[in-house]
Amino acid sequence: MTQETLQASREWWSQRWLDLLDSYRFKKRLERARNYSRQGNVLSIEFKDSKVLAKVQGSEVEPYQVSLSLDAFSDEEWGYIIETLSQKSIFAAKLLAGEMPQNIEDVFISNGLSLFPFTLGDVHSKCSCPDKAVPCKHIGAVYYQLGDRFSEDPFVLFQLRGRTREQIINDLRKLRSSKNQETSETNVLEKQAPTTRQNVTNHQDLLNSNKFWQYNHPLESSLVVISPNVGETVLDTLGTIPLAKDQDNAVTSSAGDLIMNYLQTIYKDVSQKAFLEAMNIGE
Repeated sequence: MTQETLQASREWWSQRWLDLLDSYRFKKRLERARNYSRQGNVLSIEFKDSKVLAKVQGSEVEPYQVSLSLDAFSDEEWGYIIETLSQKSIFAAKLLAGEMPQNIEDVFISNGLSLFPFTLGDVHSKCSCPDKAVPCKHIGAVYYQLGDRFSEDPFVLFQLRGRTREQIINDLRKLRSSKNQETSETNVLEKQAPTTRQNVTNHQDLLNSNKFWQYNHPLESSLVVISPNVGETVLDTLGTIPLAKDQDNAVTSSAGDLIMNYLQTIYKDVSQKAFLEAMNIGE
């Protein structure tokens, strides 16, 4: 499998992590690190809080001890991050599904932080091997292995910043539960009766007939449309008005037409005057 094929098969967040190491100028050392990772030289990887501890088999009998870590965020910083995450449930849903949201970095950037390291100097690593270069091939092998871990579980990257999967999920649940409770309490308060002073004021306003038809809040002009009635009228909808029958138990069509024409004339006249009044057009 070529390097291009491997990159295409990785998740974007895993590849983002590996791109930083691949930018390292000593390409021969990186190639040896990749070989160590693929050939099983990384014997174990475990977390101690937010630090990665690993054993890598080198040329010696005893495996080398490797440690790797990032700067963990403080409790206060994680509080801001969780607050921002809770505002968009899609983030929590994707993380729980084992997928890193594409714009997850925006959550950290909006709080003045960065989820991914900017340079290799941001990755604090040590190895017990005699090679003084950092990263050595043993550190590089662990770095590549972590890229695979990220593909399987994006929460590993969060753990490097100081929070485990369980902590993040529990914090999100607590915060969302607290918000739901606040919303419920607010709804209850809104449904309750207003204060005595408000009751008295509202009662007085209702008794004042001059204020009954007043609306004291401005209307959005785009929501109000004044136009003459060009469609069916109420008379068209109701149809022919039933009239009293004569002695022969019949209604003459001429009488019905006469009354309907008369009502149509009145309706059009009233509609026109109402339109002119609404448009503030004087006669």
